[in-house]
Amino acid sequence: MRRTPALAVATIAAAALTLTACGRGDAGSTASETGKDVSAGKATGTITVWAMGAEGENLPKLAKEFEAANPGAKVNVTAIPWDAAYQKFTTAITAGTTPDAAMVGTTWMGEFAGNDALDPTPPSIDKSVFFDGAQKTTEVNGTSFGVPWYVETRLVYYRTDLAKKAGYATPPTDWDGLKSMAKAMQTKAGAKYGIGLQAGGVGSWQSIMPFAWSADADLTKDGGKAYNFDSPQVLEAVKYYQSYFNDGISDKAAPATPTTEPDFKSGRVPMFISGPWMMSAVEKVGVKKDQYDVMPIPAKTKSSSFVGGSDLVVFKKSKQRDTAWKFVQWLSDPKTQVKWYQMSTDLPAVKSAWQDPALTADKKLATFGKQLETAQAPPSFPTWEQVVASFDTEMEKVTKKGADPAAALKTVQQQADSIGTGQ
Repeated sequence: MRRTPALAVATIAAAALTLTACGRGDAGSTASETGKDVSAGKATGTITVWAMGAEGENLPKLAKEFEAANPGAKVNVTAIPWDAAYQKFTTAITAGTTPDAAMVGTTWMGEFAGNDALDPTPPSIDKSVFFDGAQKTTEVNGTSFGVPWYVETRLVYYRTDLAKKAGYATPPTDWDGLKSMAKAMQTKAGAKYGIGLQAGGVGSWQSIMPFAWSADADLTKDGGKAYNFDSPQVLEAVKYYQSYFNDGISDKAAPATPTTEPDFKSGRVPMFISGPWMMSAVEKVGVKKDQYDVMPIPAKTKSSSFVGGSDLVVFKKSKQRDTAWKFVQWLSDPKTQVKWYQMSTDLPAVKSAWQDPALTADKKLATFGKQLETAQAPPSFPTWEQVVASFDTEMEKVTKKGADPAAALKTVQQQADSIGTGQ
């Protein structure tokens, strides 16, 4: 779950109370200071940084290098479990006890910025160095709050040896080709199910939206001021996704606890969609490196996928705003990004870091990098987590019970309109 914070906190976020807006004027930063550029020279003073999961455990090692380069600075990292993070942040924002800087899940940005808790990104930070989809996760109402720290996206994993049995020496590039290949995995390569797809439930939007974006869907309308779930493009994607379950190519009764790795190894389910962390996971259960490969999300009109990961932010309440931003800038340096990848396997958000041999040597990893060029993020509305919970519920009816996709999306749209964007 450390790579997919939206999944880890969706149910918590949906049930959370609305926060009261934080003031701008106490504990060091004032309204006139926020959004200004960082000063020249070395960082000084002590900052507190919150980070979740394995990132929280590994960051202190990297922070020591920042301290060495800035002898007057000290970085205290607090590691927080993912399942407790959202509540800890919201409580701190309400109480005015936020850290100086923090790692924040991309789908939390709209809510935290909407509650006036985050400092706008200083002008000297070049936003063009980041993958476009990742950079957009920091933007709320046209203003950037923070920077992308690390990224991930989703590709189609497939068993190359079984694909050859199914008659595929090269992977397909469009929707029809993917479905034909998945079906051939059953009829010619002995698979029980051609491809493992999530049958609705929490976080299923992350599996479905790549197909919607690949059909040119826009999840907003009215100039980006409203949700747009019942568009023809989203409907087309949901119908396509549902067809895998209706045709018996994917398992509508898939267990709540996935058995992805052993099913992939046995050939029972030789294809699935997931992120880069699954490379080590499938190899750990015995799948050889030359037995599988990854392919971009097949296109309807273009290839696109979901961009996830985490952002780095500085809170308005910080008493050490300048040093906090210097630390964020340092973590965004291409060399630091490569070093962090080698420590954590978190993929760099800075595009130029992908030119380093540490990343170019792995062809599968390079495919993830290529997909990141077109990967997209959901809208940064404060109510996204609450609204998407309705989408996940309706998609479970679509995949498991064969519910009408148009009616399901109409229900989602009505819920979205009722809840609003929170802006």
